[in-house]
Amino acid sequence: MNESKEEDLSNKNSLLLKVNPVHKQIPVLIHKGRPVSESLIIVQYIDEVWRDNSPLLPSHPCDRANARFWADFVDKKIYRTGKLVWGATGEVQEAAKKELIECFKLLEEELGAKPFFGGESFGFTDMSLIPFYSWFYQLETCGNLSIAAECPKLVTWAKRCMERESVSKSLLDQHKIYCFIMELKMKFEGK
Repeated sequence: MNESKEEDLSNKNSLLLKVNPVHKQIPVLIHKGRPVSESLIIVQYIDEVWRDNSPLLPSHPCDRANARFWADFVDKKIYRTGKLVWGATGEVQEAAKKELIECFKLLEEELGAKPFFGGESFGFTDMSLIPFYSWFYQLETCGNLSIAAECPKLVTWAKRCMERESVSKSLLDQHKIYCFIMELKMKFEGK
């Protein structure tokens, strides 16, 4: 049975605290009664368990390690730095904008002339980075920058990914994220 449960992160339920006692955060996949936590680890688990699907990780160990490296880079650098671009101000925001563009340019170099990070097919690195595309409008608006002007190859890649039904149906609308974050900022700034 496939079941999805939304979590109120301001009032975490006992199941979440039980299945992810270390980080106490989402996402958590419970498969056959056993929890698997953290986004990238969940995707690797799914890739290994449901082998009948198109694999996200390459078959060669070196290529797999490279895909994991770049996905980890996205997880550790892009998300943290992006949060500073839309959430900080002044010198902190300016430094974050510069760092984010540098990170994006590194990703563009890794992408090269390939349609996807893994080559001809959508893969693990693509899957780790494409959710961040939903935040581009937020970053551009709050950070007063143009990702398309600075990193056109990355925007072209993101649009190519969005042509995939599995991607377009699963990503949140950029404008909805912007409105949600602005509401949160006003709520917390008002306290």
